[in-house]
Amino acid sequence: MLRTHTCGELRPASQGQTVTLCGWVDTYRDFGGLVFIDLRDRYGMTQVVFTPSNVDVHSLARTLRSEDVIQVSGTVALRPADMVNPKLATGEIDVKGATLVVLNKTKQPPFVPGVSDDELPNEELRLKYRFLDLRRPTLQHALILRHKMAKAVRDYFDEQQFLEIETPMLGRSTPEGARDYLVPSRVHEGCFYALPQSPQIYKQILMVAGYDRYFQIARCFRDEDLRADRQPEFTQIDVEMAFVKQDDILSTIDGLMARLVKELRGQELALPLPRLTHREVMERFGSDKPDLRFGMELIDLGEIATTCDFGVFKNVMAGGGRVRGINVKGAAEKYSRKNIDELTEFVKQYGAQGLAFFRVKEGTLDSPIAKFFSAEHQQAIITKLNASPGDLLLCVADSVKVTSAALSALRNRLAKELSLYDPQTLAIAWVLDFPMFQWNEEENRWDAEHHPFCQPVEEDIPLLATDPGKVRAQSYDLVCNGYEAASGSVRIHDPAVQQGIFDLLGITADQAELKFGFLLEALRYGAPPHAGVALGLDRWVMLFLASDNIRDVIAFPKTQKAADMLTGAPSTVDTRQLRDLRIKVDVKH
Repeated sequence: MLRTHTCGELRPASQGQTVTLCGWVDTYRDFGGLVFIDLRDRYGMTQVVFTPSNVDVHSLARTLRSEDVIQVSGTVALRPADMVNPKLATGEIDVKGATLVVLNKTKQPPFVPGVSDDELPNEELRLKYRFLDLRRPTLQHALILRHKMAKAVRDYFDEQQFLEIETPMLGRSTPEGARDYLVPSRVHEGCFYALPQSPQIYKQILMVAGYDRYFQIARCFRDEDLRADRQPEFTQIDVEMAFVKQDDILSTIDGLMARLVKELRGQELALPLPRLTHREVMERFGSDKPDLRFGMELIDLGEIATTCDFGVFKNVMAGGGRVRGINVKGAAEKYSRKNIDELTEFVKQYGAQGLAFFRVKEGTLDSPIAKFFSAEHQQAIITKLNASPGDLLLCVADSVKVTSAALSALRNRLAKELSLYDPQTLAIAWVLDFPMFQWNEEENRWDAEHHPFCQPVEEDIPLLATDPGKVRAQSYDLVCNGYEAASGSVRIHDPAVQQGIFDLLGITADQAELKFGFLLEALRYGAPPHAGVALGLDRWVMLFLASDNIRDVIAFPKTQKAADMLTGAPSTVDTRQLRDLRIKVDVKH
């Protein structure tokens, strides 16, 4: 080994020891006589001091600069009491440098990893020089946490008698979900593999094969539009169980979450986790992935809107729409008319035509539209929204879909602006009983809300023939802080029921065999009742770190345009490679 200790290891008990450290120069300070170096590795930082008494070593130390890689040997000494650095784990000691070897001089870096996060350059530059970015303590902490989370996951499932089984990376393209990443086959001309969007079909086949408790930390790929919490390649904690009901899956994942919160945060998580229905969260929060760290719930004002004199409200109600509002407690004076105009433009992004507002006075409402509401109506609004003087009431009148989307987004924005929650809090809950189907107006047919393999709620099965829109699926999402962090369902294990769902979706028996024949065939050979769930590992690391950028928890992420700034992927390939694959590229500019 080139070193005897790491840069985060030495303590006062090491006083007098001769040690050798290796690492990167974080900061350099030359006071003419003494030269101070903060030496950094992923374990921490140690201050090294070079004195003029060792001329050669001192001269070499004066040439060091940030990010040079060095090896230094010396004696551990206690710092004077007034020189102790309480912010540094090694802040009570120094290493008195006796020998120095420069292992590698660095080019002038485009940015220094040791700067504060506020001083960092733009993300594209950091992604291009990711090897420098990854030296930052913030990202090192993220990847260490990710490692610990993956280990805790494996330990937990191993204790629960699960088997970790790998599934193929090269599979068959299926028509459901996002676009596939395709891989051309050299051997089978004109044919393509698809990279897995999830191990969904394989893990169901494992249940048929008798492996009743499966998990995998699986790599998955989706060719879809990206955002801050989404990547084209991502990692799932994939789980499937046989001979179980929905509650068994929920309880198993409850235990996993409690384990992770305990091991990684040192906190106790109250179990069972809250369980809310899809209908309930859409009514209360306007979203199927609500942020439960704060209140500000959506309140229906339909009864008041129907009888008031405000034409916009009355017309929306007459047209079958909704009038709903939120109470922003104590915010009446925090948002000027200009601010409210900005909020109005914000909700328009979600389809709303406008935003009505009221400032609550003592027993009355102050607003340009207050004159259209009698004293009784004003008091009714105050009561309905549980308002007090100084509150700001914001209302949207439109369809159910628009009022939900607009007020949900507005609720999240205001909570962040007003600091209504602790960013370190994890508010975790299950959302159950999702609709089985959604109506596709463009194609005039039903689509599966999740995927076509979800088992309907037993009592809703008769509705498949009469009112499919009311059928609930035995599907469930685990939500945390406004994110969908896991999703799963009880699977259909009866081939006849599965074909009935396909019929409703307009998938004929022949089409089903063509698209899903290998799964359907497996279900005909003694498939047990089974259910599963997949948790986004990247997203959970992000949530545990109270971050809002998933790229900060992945070692080598892609940009929002799915580009790898470090390697230049995607890129063109050699003509010979294309010829071997019998592919001709026709690029149009």
